[in-house]
Amino acid sequence: MADDTSAAAGTSTETGAGTGSNLRTTKPGTKRLFLTVSVLISFLLGAPFLLKSTEIHRSPLPSAAISSLSDHLHSNPPSFPCHFQAIFLSPFKPSDSSLSLSVAERIRAQLSAQSCGNCNFTVSVTVDSGSSCRDEGDAASAACLWECGGGGLVDAIEGRDDQGIDELLLSAVNERTGGCAGRVYSVFVMEGRDERVVIGKHRHAWMVLKDLDDSTSVVSMIGTVFGDYFMRGGVEKGEYIPVGSDGNVVLSFSLLNSNPSDWIYDWDFQRTGEVLLAPVLEALAPVANITMESQVLYHAPKSSISYWDEKLEAYVVNTRDLPFFVNSNEWHLDTSLSASGRSKVLQFVVYVPSASECPLYIRTPEGEMSKTNAFISPMWGGVAIWNPPGCSMQSQGIHIVRDVLPPQELEKIIEIFIGQLRLLFGLNSNYVEPSPIFKVLASEKGFTNWELDLLYRQHTCFNLLSSLSTLQSLSTLVESLPRMIVMDEIGKQVELSLEAANLAERNISLGINNASALSSIRARALAEDAFFHPSIMSISYSSMEHYFAIYMPFFAPVSLHVLLAAVKEVKRYFAERSKYLTFRASKLKSS
Repeated sequence: MADDTSAAAGTSTETGAGTGSNLRTTKPGTKRLFLTVSVLISFLLGAPFLLKSTEIHRSPLPSAAISSLSDHLHSNPPSFPCHFQAIFLSPFKPSDSSLSLSVAERIRAQLSAQSCGNCNFTVSVTVDSGSSCRDEGDAASAACLWECGGGGLVDAIEGRDDQGIDELLLSAVNERTGGCAGRVYSVFVMEGRDERVVIGKHRHAWMVLKDLDDSTSVVSMIGTVFGDYFMRGGVEKGEYIPVGSDGNVVLSFSLLNSNPSDWIYDWDFQRTGEVLLAPVLEALAPVANITMESQVLYHAPKSSISYWDEKLEAYVVNTRDLPFFVNSNEWHLDTSLSASGRSKVLQFVVYVPSASECPLYIRTPEGEMSKTNAFISPMWGGVAIWNPPGCSMQSQGIHIVRDVLPPQELEKIIEIFIGQLRLLFGLNSNYVEPSPIFKVLASEKGFTNWELDLLYRQHTCFNLLSSLSTLQSLSTLVESLPRMIVMDEIGKQVELSLEAANLAERNISLGINNASALSSIRARALAEDAFFHPSIMSISYSSMEHYFAIYMPFFAPVSLHVLLAAVKEVKRYFAERSKYLTFRASKLKSS
């Protein structure tokens, strides 16, 4: 302050002396300048700490790896290694020089187009008639060729039923087929009087034909078995498969008593139903994590109208009225506590009609009663109508019957539900054979091995593409919002999802279908968990405009005054210093 006071005094003295109006006789002080600039510098030094304290945490995402794998899967859809072998147990002289090429061409003709989940197949043909043995196939199928010496199978098959033949051929395939990557599907061809083509419940079929001289017809039938059944599951067009994005499916079984004033039925579902369904759930484990629950509901009438049919002597519901059968207002079915938000719940309902509409049947468009008296609702579930024994309109109001659904009746209903589950998973409930000589064996676990292979391939392909699409959407979203919070948990889930997808692709190349399906489920579930993480949905990922709008009211007023004061003080200092220098120059000039 002494410097500033003396400076002011020096200036006024000169002015008063009349030697100059804008001259300064003393050097201006720097204390005011130092204090003002110090305050400004302290604000500038504090800016990095402010930015660090308000920094948005963003866990790094492997965007390049996601884009690379996604482009690879879209340009080259997953293709599973499969080997098709035709084994002639009777003498056969084909008209074509290369029988394996003919069979391969026939299989390709059965396929509409190369799609995700199809087989990258090789073909081999072996004529093993006992007296001679000849192998034919491409180089890729050398490790999968049938070992000669199976001519005695024809005699062993004689006198066995289809189930026995199926198990016999299974042991023969395991014994005489070399190890190779992927699934091996076999068709045994033999000569006999009783013509038939049987598709087994494992991964083989057998054909008994009267005449093997017509090689074109034989090759056509072999191609039909390989292409239509083993490759496509006997389905013309695949349907959507009802699995939740987290890989979980809840099967909810409900017994509905339409009017408990007439009769009340209960069931022992845990003792009978769960035991019968356990093999089905075990077979579908690589496709989805399936859980079951059951309940009994009362006062649950249907929505559609039924009427008396004199010809059938029963109340009937036409198939065109089935979409209105489910009463969403009275059927309180959504009671699952085990299903998360992304799990799929399939409802399976046993409907017990009231005495005023009993017996109740579904009438087909042909005017006949449905054989199963049941129907499905795609993506929802299925309904089976069960009429109590001896029910009629005359029994209405006589007395209330309290009983338990008989175990044998429950077994029949469970079989119907398994057929409906097959339909919901995109397979046929009952196969319609292309020819009277065709027959498809059913499996006790509800799905044959070649059907499960098809489901594994379809689910693996769908889950892989879905998971990569979700990961790429998440990566694009994060890149488009620079201030979006990405927690470490999200980054870890993305890495694990990508790792599971790569593992599924490796398992595909090795032909391990069930393991690839399990890995693909994990990849999709982790990708969905990362995309719908609560931190993404609840925490504000604000833009820079929002950022400035929050902090400007706190720091702008003070910072603006400090900046203006510093600018003003710097201007004043240089103005006073200019006056002093001018005074010095004039003094030296006068001396």
